[in-house]
Amino acid sequence: MKDKVSDDVSSADASKSSTLEITVGDKKVCYKSEQTLLESLEAANIEVHYHCRDGFCGACRVKLTSGEILYPQGEPLAFVGENEILPCCCIPVTNISLTIDE
Repeated sequence: MKDKVSDDVSSADASKSSTLEITVGDKKVCYKSEQTLLESLEAANIEVHYHCRDGFCGACRVKLTSGEILYPQGEPLAFVGENEILPCCCIPVTNISLTIDE
């Protein structure tokens, strides 16, 4: 998991200058840099279960199948398994692909 989570804030700054793409199944979503990943998914009508939006509960956990993300407020407190991320409190650094369990 560590290789897919970026600790480099300058990478996140670089991502703001270009349009990033989020792929979920057959849907493609453009990431808006002023939003969390969860907010971008919601804006595209992609349902992700959540409760807290602060990285405490882990309800929004999804699988990161490719790409890199950043937790700008630091690592979440909720348990996150290998290749899992919490979209409520992360932002993409590169184009990413996700698997969302229903």
